[in-house]
Amino acid sequence: MSTVTYKEASCLALAEEMRRDPTVWTLGEDVGDGGVFGQYTGLRDEFGPDRVVSTPISEATIMGAAVGAAMVGTRPVVELRFADFALCAMDEMVNQAAKARYMFGGQTRVPVVIRQPIGMWRSSAAQHSQSLESWYVHTPGFVVLAPGTPADNHGLLKSAIRCDDPVIFMEHKDSWDVEGEIPDGGDKTVPIGKAKIIRPGEDLTIVTWSGAVQVALQAAEAAAGKGVSVEIVDLRSLWPWDKEAVFQSVEKTRRLVVLHEAVKVCGFGAEVAATVSETMGDRLATPVRRLGAPRIPIPYAPPLENLCRVRVADVMTTVEEMGV
Repeated sequence: MSTVTYKEASCLALAEEMRRDPTVWTLGEDVGDGGVFGQYTGLRDEFGPDRVVSTPISEATIMGAAVGAAMVGTRPVVELRFADFALCAMDEMVNQAAKARYMFGGQTRVPVVIRQPIGMWRSSAAQHSQSLESWYVHTPGFVVLAPGTPADNHGLLKSAIRCDDPVIFMEHKDSWDVEGEIPDGGDKTVPIGKAKIIRPGEDLTIVTWSGAVQVALQAAEAAAGKGVSVEIVDLRSLWPWDKEAVFQSVEKTRRLVVLHEAVKVCGFGAEVAATVSETMGDRLATPVRRLGAPRIPIPYAPPLENLCRVRVADVMTTVEEMGV
């Protein structure tokens, strides 16, 4: 095992896939210079400007080029810098990439990976801080992934590149420097659609993903100090999502909290909560609870930004209210 950061893990995965498959290439603003967060460092030196392509500032053009290139046989990895900026390319993503296989009766596919850094990070304010995963889960045709650890960022990016459908790949900006272990050697991928139990427990289940994984782990540790055993299910894949893993955990604990950084209203947590309630509501000890951001623009000032964050104290209050 090697210890790397979240961003190093993704860079390593992309390099490995580019060595394995000559049709894999990447494009986006600043990728030739290593990327705005350093997640492409060294790739142009190894693969050259024809496969690591820095583009003009035009997200619609970037996505349009990638969709066309994917349809004629290559596997582009698109860097959109911030999830907020991806909105400038919504037509190319939603009306073209996501629908092409269906509208052409399976005669073409769009194997493109669309990297969208998400989440609050260093007072980036209302236009650089959003988590919009529920928009894409709602859109038929997309695979949606949100890795929370370096190992999953490495393994899921490899799986995303090999996927024959368009993948929305959401990496949390506040996780770039988080360290973790990844396997050495071999062709280590993480399967799409499979959740991971990252902490076993008996009294309550927390379902989460992306940057909120770290909050869940801290809360579980605090809860353990009060005699409460929390199980954490990291979904990793939001579409398809691993219903069975969630059902099995909740069957055991009979209590569920869904935790995410995105706005609580109409967030993907609502889908998880509704599915569990509809499927096994009669076996729950308490109603499902959701924790997410308030429905307000994310402020610039750090004290106000923190009001949007779900904190460990918020999780602990919810645990206590659920009577564990």
